[in-house]
Amino acid sequence: MKRHLFVLMWLFFTPPAWAQAPFYEGKTITVIAGVSAGSAYDLYARLMAQFMGKHIAGNPSFVVQNMTGAGSIIGANYVYNVSKPDGLTIGAIQPSIYFNQLMKQKEVRYDWAKFGWIGSSDKSDYLLYMRADLPYKTLADVRKAKEAPKCGSTGAGTSGSYMHKLLEETLGTKFAIVAGYQGGGEIISPSSVASFTAARSRFKPITRGSPTSPGVKTVSREF
Repeated sequence: MKRHLFVLMWLFFTPPAWAQAPFYEGKTITVIAGVSAGSAYDLYARLMAQFMGKHIAGNPSFVVQNMTGAGSIIGANYVYNVSKPDGLTIGAIQPSIYFNQLMKQKEVRYDWAKFGWIGSSDKSDYLLYMRADLPYKTLADVRKAKEAPKCGSTGAGTSGSYMHKLLEETLGTKFAIVAGYQGGGEIISPSSVASFTAARSRFKPITRGSPTSPGVKTVSREF
């Protein structure tokens, strides 16, 4: 009986030496943003980095590192092949670059199915917009164009590429996709449909209606 009592007292009064500090305490998590600084996906990554550490045990600090090129492929390659699988690196990359792997592009050095998904930063509407001084007022005008309007794109796995192809296959529109831009802010060709100067742009319909742009027609309303 005395022996059992001693054991119980030892269990209750001995400090818990086996208790460990949270894994992330005092550590830094690096967010690899596979987009150019100032772009929408870069802003999403930086916004997340400001607050996410407060919701993780140990309250780690966050730092965002831009790694642009090939529509996020360079950033994805880095996360998959170079960064250590230690929970201290997060990739903020284009969500549809699995297209590039399906197309068997030689630049792809990752297996999309082996990435661990954490979450999505937003749910976006798609808007195709063009310079207001171009002769395209509707998608019907684009479909009838003798010369296909040019659209800038950062890569095959981005909306600047696959959405135009989707419109071509479903609605018969014509677009000449110019790929290879580092980021959306660089798509500023004077002859391009995709002009990022809002004052000179005319919004065009792509998907569902948006409360922030009530005057913009959707595809279903135009066709």
